[in-house]
Amino acid sequence: MSTGKLVTALSLSLKQIRKCGKFSTTHRTLFTGSFNPRCIFQSRTCHLPLYYHQLLKRHLFTMKVDSEDFKSVFTDELIQLQKIFEKYNYEIRFAGGPVRDLLMNIKPHDLDFATTATPQQMKDMFNSENIRMINLTGEKHGTITVRINEKENFEITTLRIDVINHGRHAVVEFTQDWELDANRRDLTVNSMFLGFDGTVYDYCGGWEDLQKRRVAFVGDARTRIQEDYLRILRYFRFCARISPDPNVHEPDTEEAIRENIEGLSRISGERIWLELKQILSNRHAGVLLETMLRLGIAPHIGLGNKPDMEEFRLVLERARSNNIQLQPISMLASLLDSEEAAVALHERLKYPNFDKELSFFIVQYRDLLPEPLKPLRPYQMIVIDTKQKMKDAIFRGAELLRYQGNLELANEFEKWVPPRFPVGGADLKSEGVPSGKAMNMVIQRLRSKWKESDFQISHKELVQCIPNVMEDLGLKVQK
Repeated sequence: MSTGKLVTALSLSLKQIRKCGKFSTTHRTLFTGSFNPRCIFQSRTCHLPLYYHQLLKRHLFTMKVDSEDFKSVFTDELIQLQKIFEKYNYEIRFAGGPVRDLLMNIKPHDLDFATTATPQQMKDMFNSENIRMINLTGEKHGTITVRINEKENFEITTLRIDVINHGRHAVVEFTQDWELDANRRDLTVNSMFLGFDGTVYDYCGGWEDLQKRRVAFVGDARTRIQEDYLRILRYFRFCARISPDPNVHEPDTEEAIRENIEGLSRISGERIWLELKQILSNRHAGVLLETMLRLGIAPHIGLGNKPDMEEFRLVLERARSNNIQLQPISMLASLLDSEEAAVALHERLKYPNFDKELSFFIVQYRDLLPEPLKPLRPYQMIVIDTKQKMKDAIFRGAELLRYQGNLELANEFEKWVPPRFPVGGADLKSEGVPSGKAMNMVIQRLRSKWKESDFQISHKELVQCIPNVMEDLGLKVQK
């Protein structure tokens, strides 16, 4: 029997069980949406035949949410979307992230939806209602995106099972079974659905894990990871958000990650960076990165076989003592021992130029020291000579100072307004300086004098220096 037929057979078995009402159901009404709700608890349990317990390892848990955050997501556009699905008798629910956030008393920024309607049924429905559909590239995986009233986009995905899963290249089969869709998701806290009436549908123990602040894969961790190795990083990202102690992980989960960490080498650098920068933006970034390094992630994300753990721990401790969060790329730069390593990391992760330039800057200048009498002067000299945007150069200088643990100097440096070099080409021409290479040589000499004076020498004084500079360079006045 093929994988697709096997899963379909399982779906039919589950449906037959449900028709008989022979599975455990728990219902709870949640008035506040908080982790310690006032609740009404009732349950109904019927015994299943012995072999069905192997099919249904979990029971459906439901409860009602009635929080202000939940009510606030119902814009006119969302209500219109709801009415369209009701009109055509297709079920639609919030899925994954927004459900998790609402149960954590967080107003969700992104709304994802799941539905029993197939992509074709959704297209027919939206065409009939003159609703514009956009970005149809997700259709083969069941996702249709619509724009209502030219104000709000909604992404709706058909319930599905992953017949063959290779990360983004999954072969999917559509279903109307909510539990099967829940079982294919990565983490239990991301596997819940929420009806428009406020009913939460939890097939995988997500609510219980959320109360415990436990981050766990749905079902077998190894299976979930091997379906998409990026789930390793998603696990750590949600540890950063949810776990009370991100340094503690269940032994079996750690072992599953260690066994499969090499799979990240098959994931594109762009996808890895999207997850990694979110992990490294969290206040627990250092602890989580150290755990990932202990589990062997370094060579698979471009950090080589021997990342500089001594420098990393030193930088991490300085950041902790100053109670600051460094840029994600600055954290990674602390693990690099050379400019060549910085180049290799960028080639692997392909992060934007802003991050690339910052990583190169950190690696190149991290041994720079403030001067005793004028501590900012070495950093100011670097900025003055930059050929890039002055705003970006000042940011890099301040980040370098934070990296080095000099928080007060970093704050002062950010307020510094770099002076403009007062002499221009017109001044040199009026003094008879030949154009081209000769003019550039004179400019560089004058800039050196200006910098040596701590930018205090005036325009008039610099112009008066031009004849002597030309004489030193062996240049003749051009008439």
